Amino acid sequence: MNETMKKDTNDLIDRALLGDRDALEELLDGVQDLVFSLSLRMLGMIPDAEDASQEILLKVMTHLSSFKKESAFSTWVYRIAVNHLLSYRKHMFAERPLSFEFYASDIVNGSAADIPAASEDVDQALLERELKLSCSSVMLQCLEPENRIVFILGTMFQADSRVAGEILGMSPEAYRQKLSRARKRMADFLSEYCGLSGSGCCSCKRRIPYAIATHRLDPARLEYGALKERQGLLDVCTDAMEEIDHLSLIFNSMPLYRATEKAKMFLRDFLKSDCCSLVRGM
Repeated sequence: MNETMKKDTNDLIDRALLGDRDALEELLDGVQDLVFSLSLRMLGMIPDAEDASQEILLKVMTHLSSFKKESAFSTWVYRIAVNHLLSYRKHMFAERPLSFEFYASDIVNGSAADIPAASEDVDQALLERELKLSCSSVMLQCLEPENRIVFILGTMFQADSRVAGEILGMSPEAYRQKLSRARKRMADFLSEYCGLSGSGCCSCKRRIPYAIATHRLDPARLEYGALKERQGLLDVCTDAMEEIDHLSLIFNSMPLYRATEKAKMFLRDFLKSDCCSLVRGM
């Protein structure tokens, strides 16, 4: 973040703390997409990401006075988001945790040979892309929560080790070691099972009928296709400093998204409500 942007952000913070509701809305709107994208990658499901990101923004709002401007505002928001997501237990995979072993078994044993192909009037390229994006998000759930957030920050959000270490409360060296181990675990799985790696046995295109039959893919409701991508989101977050191996590029190429309209409406309506004043006063 350059000095002009930092000054503008600090000005918004000062005004928000003095009760300027427009400044508060602009401040929260500026980090909402970042929080939603991080929540989606960490939790794997869009509805869960909507709920968690709303709770995180409420925490940002109610703890705004504790921000000392010693680091970038986005780094401070990251820290709040990461701590919240690591302890978040209201998402689907908290009740049904995944593992690489389970995912591998599903790929090997989930035969699509006897399942008819999807109707030809459905755009197969859109279905393939939807399956790729949803499968990649769910695959992240095979990593334990701390390894998952390390992998997400290092590979998808391209956080350098200094900033990531500050967010996670560890040294840059410890972060790099954890990131290296998490990448190796993911790379080993991708190289054996994911066709996107060039060597894996699974193919998004061939798996479409099976995904539809098992209700993992709904041709009439492409959730990722409905999301709006956010270009340049990382430009205001952190600089890309870490080298990314070729298998991790599968995840690095996944888009970052704007928060859903449902989440944006919640924030706008809440900031205009009487409850907002009560919460800010807590």
